[in-house]
Amino acid sequence: MEPILTINNLTKKFGYLTAVKDLSFTINKGNVYGILGPNGSGKSTTLGIVLNVVNKTSGEFHWFDGNTTTHNALKQVGAIIERPNFYPYMTAEQNLKLVCKIKGVEYKKITEKLEIVGLLDRKDSKFRTYSLGMKQRLAIASALLNDPEILILDEPTNGLDPQGIHQIRQIIKDIANNGTTILLASHLLDEVEKVCTHVVVLRKGEKLYSGRVDEMISSYGFFELKAEKHNDLLEELKSNPNFGKVKVEGDLITAFLNEPMSSPEFNKMMFDKNIILSHLVKRKESLEEQFLQLTDNLEINQKTV
Repeated sequence: MEPILTINNLTKKFGYLTAVKDLSFTINKGNVYGILGPNGSGKSTTLGIVLNVVNKTSGEFHWFDGNTTTHNALKQVGAIIERPNFYPYMTAEQNLKLVCKIKGVEYKKITEKLEIVGLLDRKDSKFRTYSLGMKQRLAIASALLNDPEILILDEPTNGLDPQGIHQIRQIIKDIANNGTTILLASHLLDEVEKVCTHVVVLRKGEKLYSGRVDEMISSYGFFELKAEKHNDLLEELKSNPNFGKVKVEGDLITAFLNEPMSSPEFNKMMFDKNIILSHLVKRKESLEEQFLQLTDNLEINQKTV
């Protein structure tokens, strides 16, 4: 795989606060990467460092094969890390022409990029007449003008209504399908699960997970269970090595599987032990459940240190 961005042991401190701690991961060409974490997890700081707007404290990062200077590499990068900032009294096309002059790009790119983001029919409308979602789409068009190898987006759907969110996510997918590598920072689990192929999960500047999204959520799932012999069922689950974490909420028991097991197989196993199940549903873990488990594990590890 061809690397686009490689980060090794990156750390950033603001006084006593460590915003990014010993972070390492690699972004390969042709994928959609999500940096996932709550506010304050170090997502924006990480993007700021690789875009040369924030100075690192320690560690290294390099673009492409490592033989390109960051200054030259950034000519092949498109990025939106703040709110769209265009001249309100100018049209979309006029604003993009200005960006073309700054980037040294021919004007003929404007029509192509406006079409990608669905704004070609509004190219003569002044920026101030645009909705928030349209402003964000224009910013994406602007970032695409130089045909970047990688597009970097910081919270691209923040503050948008459901329709605007859907439009931005579809645009991201379309851009990725055309071969552009994408790195987006988001605190929205749903966004990463729907849009990204790979994810780096951060919490308080530390990496909890790095890898494919589908591998992160490819656990064996869990059973939701109820039985009159509630305590007997609970004891069987806790003593059975096929199960890991077991949660209890009222009369509902949630048991997470350590290995594959079908519902009929489990039902028979309990029946043979004289435990009749009144409720049995098998579900697949979502990215949210995986994220919460990762967070729980980090807190447990920190408490035991």
